[in-house]
Amino acid sequence: MDTLFVNGSVFDGRRHRPGLAVGVRAGRIAAVAADPSELRGPRTEVVDLAGGLVLPGFVDAHIHPVQGGLERARCDLSPASGLAAYQEKIARYAGEHPELPWILGGGWHQPDFPGGAPAAADLDTVVADRPVFLVNADHHGAWVNSRALELAGVDARTPDPPDGRIERGPDGAPTGTLHEGAMDLVGRLAPPTTQAELVAALLDAQAHLHSLGITGWQDAILGDYANIGDATPAYVELARDGRLTARVVGALWWERDRGADQIPELVVRRDALSYPRFRAGAVKIMQDGVAENFTAGMLEPYFDGCGCRTANAGISFVDPVALGRHVTQLDAEGFQIHVHAIGDRAVREALDAFEAALKENGDSDLRHHIAHVQVIHPDDLDRFAKLGVTANLQALWAVYEPQMVDLTIPFLGPERTGWQYPFGTLARSGARLAAGSDWPVSSPDPLAAVHVAVNRKAPGDRDAFLPEQALDLATALAAYTSGSAWLNHEDETGRIEVGALADLAVLDRDPFTGPPEEIAQARVRATYVEGVRVFGDQSTR
Repeated sequence: MDTLFVNGSVFDGRRHRPGLAVGVRAGRIAAVAADPSELRGPRTEVVDLAGGLVLPGFVDAHIHPVQGGLERARCDLSPASGLAAYQEKIARYAGEHPELPWILGGGWHQPDFPGGAPAAADLDTVVADRPVFLVNADHHGAWVNSRALELAGVDARTPDPPDGRIERGPDGAPTGTLHEGAMDLVGRLAPPTTQAELVAALLDAQAHLHSLGITGWQDAILGDYANIGDATPAYVELARDGRLTARVVGALWWERDRGADQIPELVVRRDALSYPRFRAGAVKIMQDGVAENFTAGMLEPYFDGCGCRTANAGISFVDPVALGRHVTQLDAEGFQIHVHAIGDRAVREALDAFEAALKENGDSDLRHHIAHVQVIHPDDLDRFAKLGVTANLQALWAVYEPQMVDLTIPFLGPERTGWQYPFGTLARSGARLAAGSDWPVSSPDPLAAVHVAVNRKAPGDRDAFLPEQALDLATALAAYTSGSAWLNHEDETGRIEVGALADLAVLDRDPFTGPPEEIAQARVRATYVEGVRVFGDQSTR
């Protein structure tokens, strides 16, 4: 054996198997045995688990690593909270970078502002001489200063774009928050991200994700979106020169202001992007927005702050009838389809489109999936399993926190609040589950997400959010390992069994042996891709 993992337990991608050893040879699992002594040779590197757990490497099924890396390098507001803290970080960053023509970054949180909408005037007090463009934590809105609005010519006469909204004052003048497609009114003027910046961001993100036990992912947007720039060239550079150590599937961005005319272009891009650890076999369609700014597509309108129905039921970025045609065509071309759907109407529209494709083309084993699935109408819960559509879960969001309490529950109302993140019902219905983080929208730490999936609350929280929708630990871990690996068509990974590729993570404890409330306390000691250590040092052995 090249490497032998002993003195701990195994999660094999489906079940907990205490007391077993795992042997790796030539990058693959060569043995899973109760007695490791016969596996040890004179040159075997022995990893003492010390009561910990070895499991398949985590696979993040919905993530934006280059965006995450860029935000870490730019004006990163994600660790801060509240206007004063944001202003302090922005002022410090601007002062440290007087050469930058624009102040770019993001990570601010909507609950920190009245109505979730910060004002340009609050940016003007710290940076008035240069335009500022800061996306929020969920990347569905941007905070801009007056200089940015002036350069873009956005004023009271500027109409809302079809796929977005300008936050306005009583006189119709923009106040400083741009939602969804309205971000492009300003973002299109910002300096383009350079290839060097993209590569540096991807390398930083890869190292960070490996430190969390992540060995692969699906990049949920390969294309131009929210002033980030297309990350494809960065992946190609790293894949060609061997610096891409993770296994990556890219989801090509569906331009929602176009139609089927873009499909031939997507085919050409997919066929050109095929490397040993990077390929682009998926297409990402964003069908709606988010609930917090009332752009998630709902079957019934939102409530207002007083509990009365409004006339707003959110946005369908792609006409539902056209969506069915596009999904059917993409399916026929052999694309996996990755749909963003938050609201119950958007989820139903996606399921309807997949049903149309299934009727027209038959079962293609392309492993289509719907990400986020925040609100699902009860009538649609069984359709995931029946249609073979995977539910791609972002478990960290299924908690009571300010965005949920202040900006979501009052406007969904009590009935739809109870339909949120129905992980348990989906699992019991037989639906396939995968899991991801949507980083940098939320933390990329899989163990934090698994903790919430099992407990339906974050560490330290008192109340669980819809606890009947909790998953057991094995199901939650399976979603983040074998489930997401299967989704990515990485059929030789995601499990610990003889012959599988040795993509592995080593935890400092076995969470199956402790209370569920302590899952998030586990830490990754080492990460391996094809038997090669990509995170961890000699002290882990």
